[in-house]
Amino acid sequence: MIAAACPQEPDPRARHYAAKFLRLLPLIQQLAHRAFRRHPDEEREELTAEVIANCWAAFVRLMDANREERVFATPLARFAIRQVRDGRRVGNPRNVNDVWSAYAQRRQGFCLERLDRYDRRERRWKQILVEARNAGPADTACIRIDFDQWLRCLPSRPRRVAEKLAIGETTGDVARKFRLSSGRISQMRRELRWNWDDFQGDAAAV
Repeated sequence: MIAAACPQEPDPRARHYAAKFLRLLPLIQQLAHRAFRRHPDEEREELTAEVIANCWAAFVRLMDANREERVFATPLARFAIRQVRDGRRVGNPRNVNDVWSAYAQRRQGFCLERLDRYDRRERRWKQILVEARNAGPADTACIRIDFDQWLRCLPSRPRRVAEKLAIGETTGDVARKFRLSSGRISQMRRELRWNWDDFQGDAAAV
C-alpha cells in the first residue's frame, strides 16, 4: 500500500526568515558586485554567489540567536566579502593543498589561469586544444604553447579558420561561416597541416 504524501504547512519562521532576507538581498548583491568589479564576469558571479551564501549563513545564526535588531545588509555583506576574499567558503573547509581553493592559492602564492578565457588584448577567445589520452601534462602544456605561437604566425583568415577547425567545427560549418566552399576549407585544412608540420620541425630544431 502506498500512502499519499500529506502536504506540510510551511514553517512560519522559515517564511519570516526568507521574506526578511529577500529585502536585504538587492543591497548585498550590489555591494558584492562592487567589491569584485575588477574580476572577470564569470568569476565575479561566482564570488557574488559565495557572498550571498555567507550572508545567509550569518543571517540565520543571528535570527536563531534572537538578534534580529542587528541584522543589516551592509555589515552582513562587508563581513561576507572579507570571508570570501580570505578563502572561507560556506560548506567548504580551507585546504592549503587544494589547488582550486582561493585560500591555497593565496597562501602558496600561485594562481590558476583558464585556457579558454577571452584575451582582451587580442580581442579573441583562447581555445583549449583536445588532449590526446596518451599525452602527459608536460606534453599537453608544450603543445598548447606551440599551437598559440603557430597561430600568431598565420595570416588573419587562415588563423581564424584554424581556430574554428581546432575546436571541432565541421568543414561545412566553417565553410558557411567564411562563405567558402567545403572543398576550399578541406584544401586549407591540408595546407594548415603542412604549415603546422613545418612549424613543429622548426621548433624542434631550435
